Amino acid sequence: MKKPPIIRFLDRKTPPHIVTLILLAGMSAMVMNMFLPSLPNMTAYFQTDYSTMQLSVGLYLGVSAGLQILIGPISDKYGRRPVILWGLIIFMAATIGCIFAPTAEIFLAFRISQAVIASAMVLSRAAVRDMFDQDQAASMIGYVTMGMAIVPMVSPMFGGVLDEFYGWHANFWALFILGGLTLWLAWADLGETATKSGKSLLQQFGEYPELLTSPRFWGYSLAAGFCSGAFFAYLGGGPFVGSVVFGLSPFWVGIYFGAPALGYFFGNMFTGMLAQRVGLNKLVLIGSLINAGGVLLSLMIFVAGHGSALSFFGLMTFVGLGNGLVIPNATAGMLSVRPHLAGSASGLGGAIMIGGGAALSILAGATLSAETGAFPLLYIMLATSSAAVVSILMVYRRERRITMQAPLR
Repeated sequence: MKKPPIIRFLDRKTPPHIVTLILLAGMSAMVMNMFLPSLPNMTAYFQTDYSTMQLSVGLYLGVSAGLQILIGPISDKYGRRPVILWGLIIFMAATIGCIFAPTAEIFLAFRISQAVIASAMVLSRAAVRDMFDQDQAASMIGYVTMGMAIVPMVSPMFGGVLDEFYGWHANFWALFILGGLTLWLAWADLGETATKSGKSLLQQFGEYPELLTSPRFWGYSLAAGFCSGAFFAYLGGGPFVGSVVFGLSPFWVGIYFGAPALGYFFGNMFTGMLAQRVGLNKLVLIGSLINAGGVLLSLMIFVAGHGSALSFFGLMTFVGLGNGLVIPNATAGMLSVRPHLAGSASGLGGAIMIGGGAALSILAGATLSAETGAFPLLYIMLATSSAAVVSILMVYRRERRITMQAPLR
């Protein structure tokens, strides 16, 4: 086992403190969902339609996925610290562009550029794996994302309040200020955790096939991707369901919208407490079943004709709980398949997860209407959450077929 590193807060000569890792991951989550309650008002401001503004979620996620494929190998080559710092600087510049954008198209271009903040999420996880062994890494990632869960729980509420009193621009000014504070913290505390590779970038990218040919990497990545896919579909369709189907104001959309984050907080807390004792595979399976069960129950209530804002958003807590169990454990699993490629694995696994999420969020937004109600969204979420169960069962099957003497692949 690895010896725990010596860590001193605000000393960039030592590995980063857990507070810094939490805030880096949380900043990425905040950028994704804080402004969502403002989408209807932004649609009116830019004099466009909701499906166009909803692309600010889907396109953002799609570009984020593509960037994560690049971020991993680049950080394995040059280190975690410089990639995170430059990512935050570019993010702040893109945020200013969002604030002063005169048209929806220009806004979307700068919104897409904000996706560079994905480096903070990807590399905070890779830094944990740099410092700890597999099961301890799962536990630490759980604690990191448990703290991170507070951010998406609070940020839509905060975003709804800002929109209600100051307009949608206030959300992006808040992101700019918080980006600056996070940049300072990363500069002051984020010591390098990676052993820089002596290989060229081309050679770094050339090692992706080593991951892509591993069934276990695919099993963990798809479990995380499909489980989180239910949540990303919710990101794309939840604001529409709240504002159009149930007629909620931006403030109340923000309040209700944070329900999954409450479950996500407890899911990550349980991961931190149980990962080393129970094992990550079992927690991924349990989380996938909880995720699917919550969506199925919500769908059954709507089929029975009793669907409401309270039942729809309330049962999303189980989606959050399932994700809180699945994502940190599946992430630790995919990063441990090839520990020397932790940055690349984090980036590629994140790209699979976020790329699928981008497609699902766009699909959810495109299929919803006042006539359909919440049904298309619930069908999509049920399909993806069920696929997560199948994916982790693939890992179980693979590990049963491998002898103790053979290396895991």
